[in-house]
Amino acid sequence: MSHPRRNVFVLGLDEANLPALQAVPGAGDLNLHPLLSIAELQEGEVSVPDLIDRACRVLDAFDGRIDAIVGYWDFPVSTLVAVLGERYGTRAPSLESVVKCEHKYWSRLVQAEVVPDHPNFGRVDLDASEPRPPDGVSFPMWLKPALSYSSELAYGVKDMAGFEEAVGHIRDGIARVGRPFEYILDQLELPPEMAGVGAQACLAEEALEGLQVAVEGYVHDGEVTVYGVLDSINYPDSTSFLRHQYPSALPAPVQRRLRETSMRVMEHIGMDGATFSIEFFYDPHADSIAILEINPRHSQSHAELFQFVDGVPNHHCMLALSLGEDPALPNRQGPYELAAKWYYRWFTDGVVRRIPSPDEVEKIADSIPGVRIDVVPDEAQRLSEIGQQDSYSYEVAHIFTGGDSEEELREKYDRCVAALRLNFDSPTAHSS
Repeated sequence: MSHPRRNVFVLGLDEANLPALQAVPGAGDLNLHPLLSIAELQEGEVSVPDLIDRACRVLDAFDGRIDAIVGYWDFPVSTLVAVLGERYGTRAPSLESVVKCEHKYWSRLVQAEVVPDHPNFGRVDLDASEPRPPDGVSFPMWLKPALSYSSELAYGVKDMAGFEEAVGHIRDGIARVGRPFEYILDQLELPPEMAGVGAQACLAEEALEGLQVAVEGYVHDGEVTVYGVLDSINYPDSTSFLRHQYPSALPAPVQRRLRETSMRVMEHIGMDGATFSIEFFYDPHADSIAILEINPRHSQSHAELFQFVDGVPNHHCMLALSLGEDPALPNRQGPYELAAKWYYRWFTDGVVRRIPSPDEVEKIADSIPGVRIDVVPDEAQRLSEIGQQDSYSYEVAHIFTGGDSEEELREKYDRCVAALRLNFDSPTAHSS
């Protein structure tokens, strides 16, 4: 006897993630419904009450059963999953557990209660006439808002001149995400150590050194499972990612420590029924690990990597948890030993002169086995007008490659970059 297809509402459902969602086991038995667009959710300064109202109008008008509400983006999506889950009775983590991960200062306080694996940190008073670094935090350091997207408004600083410049940028831009986040904080009973901190807080942390690595997992019925460890490799002499590579090449004892720390922290946070990803630094000279940040969602950036190596995208864990099913991923059942997501970046502003058509992109990907390509900008778009960028570069394409060696991953990436033939004019040349 066939059972009815279940209705899953996806906040910020986008074309780039649709193939991976449709590749999840059992996806043929699901109706995937978009709930709010990426533009509504992330462009400009959003209003959380307005987003909740809009989402509720769509859900209330739906003539059918609402089986799950999911999302794989940062704020406001992560918090909306919790808020709407409570309202519509779908499986979701508690709002408090999500915010304990997402508010970078609160997250540091919570981490410090159970693990020593984090940098020295403190708050910067943006309202002071002359803001100063917090006591006990030394240069070089990173300044960042308590909440931001994709490393937006995160600045590495080496001295007071850099500190003052970064504070100016953060002061000017922090409200875009901070003001909407205030609404979410107002829904919670905050602990005394969070009194007066608010959502527009600025965090200073000593810079971490070493190799960057990401740990992905989920919490199911109170039990924490880590299902993947990935390496994050930067462009030379840069803090911008060149690629994420799975599985990690770090020694097994180091990976075991990363897993143990992840499990201890997530148990302490008290999150349940959700995926997570934690970014770490591993310093091979000191043989030390340190948490960079905790995300209350899996990384949609890694979906194809798990599909290439394990045979199933990590979206499976999110969907299974939301439907009350077993979220376990298969292990090494995919067609390749290794996989990478490459960030093809431009390090100066420019205007896109030419991008290949979707058909051209598809032909390039079809001609190279184990490749998927997403071009980021539109033709004639200025790179500095693309949202969700880090403070130092512009992403112009995401290139996913599967292979049986690092050499094969890189060779496929180089072939894709050459075939894309992306061209950019300098902004001044374009406007003259």
